[in-house]
Amino acid sequence: MFILELTYIASLERVDAAIPEHNAWLDAHYASGVFLASGRKVPRDGGVIIAVGEDRAKIEEIVQGDPFSVAGVAEYAITEFLATKTAPALEQYRQELPA
Repeated sequence: MFILELTYIASLERVDAAIPEHNAWLDAHYASGVFLASGRKVPRDGGVIIAVGEDRAKIEEIVQGDPFSVAGVAEYAITEFLATKTAPALEQYRQELPA
């Protein structure tokens, strides 16, 4: 599982201009099952996405396609973790520690 943390590196005016394309990109990755949750940080200086995937390289490729990345208005930090405990609704994403 991955936490994708976005930090805005441009004015909110430029960020807002890219939101329609960014939302369409989010919708596509929700539909594919990669994204589980997302939203703005408070205060509004970026956002957070929770994603699933076996391959960090694939997640990095997805992030590079974000219109926020393409437009140069946000940078990403990617944190991979093992979700060894989950709420019941997320049980299908629960992971085992390696032996």
